[in-house]
Amino acid sequence: MPRFASWLGLSGLVIVLDQLTKFWVVSALRLGQSIELTSFLNLVFVYNPGAAFSFLSDAGGWQRWFFVVLAIAVSGWLTFLIRQHAAERLLPLAAALIMGGALGNVIDRIRFGAVVDFVDVHAAGWHWPAFNVADSAISVGVALLVWQQLFCAEKEKP
Repeated sequence: MPRFASWLGLSGLVIVLDQLTKFWVVSALRLGQSIELTSFLNLVFVYNPGAAFSFLSDAGGWQRWFFVVLAIAVSGWLTFLIRQHAAERLLPLAAALIMGGALGNVIDRIRFGAVVDFVDVHAAGWHWPAFNVADSAISVGVALLVWQQLFCAEKEKP
């Protein structure tokens, strides 16, 4: 049980870091404002009512609750996975990151009806879709989960 609680604590840490950074962005920037940090990185305050890469962003509003329910359901499944594999390393780490990111974005969807995004990476006039700490945790978690499934699944069993 202690390892299970630690993995859930990591999810909680992701949520806290995500919400603190979003609180700062909403407090410090105007909607649409962009601040150049480097030649390839800006801070920008935007709302994304859709999912990754603004998927379904113009769907008319139903997507808000769809993504809330989906994230909560997936988080329940991830909690089960973390409990079943708490003694392992990579699988519960990946699941905890994904769950923390998903729930961080759920908080935004409930509060604002959309997700606060603020990291704008760009090069040669091309901009990657803006993202946030929760999105980063989800992306790293998914990459670790794929790695674990492809290369470590049999080796990692306690």
